[in-house]
Amino acid sequence: MTNFLLIYRIDPAHIGAMPQPTVEEGAQMMAAWKDWAFRAGGTIVDFGDPTVPVSPSADPTVGGYSVLQAESFAEITALLQGHPHIAMGGTIDVYETHPVPGA
Repeated sequence: MTNFLLIYRIDPAHIGAMPQPTVEEGAQMMAAWKDWAFRAGGTIVDFGDPTVPVSPSADPTVGGYSVLQAESFAEITALLQGHPHIAMGGTIDVYETHPVPGA
C-alpha cells in the first residue's frame, strides 16, 4: 500500500468572494465532507486539517491536506470523484509519499 498526500488548493480571491454560508449551507458542506470520508473509509490515514500560510514564501492557495493509503493512484482518482473540495471550486494535488530509508 502507498500513502498519498492530498493538497487542497483554492484561489484566496474565490474564497473571499464567496458569501458567508447560511447555517443550512454550512450543514450541507459538512455533510458532503462526512459523506466523502465515509466513502473513502479505511483509505484515510489522516483526514487532515485546514491550513493557513504563515511564512512569507508559503503558497496562499493551499488550504488543507489529507493523507490516504491505497494500492494505486487510480484508486485515489476514483475516490476524488465528487469530492466536496472540487465541488466548491477548488483543486486537489496528489503526491505519492516515499518513506525515508532507515528512518
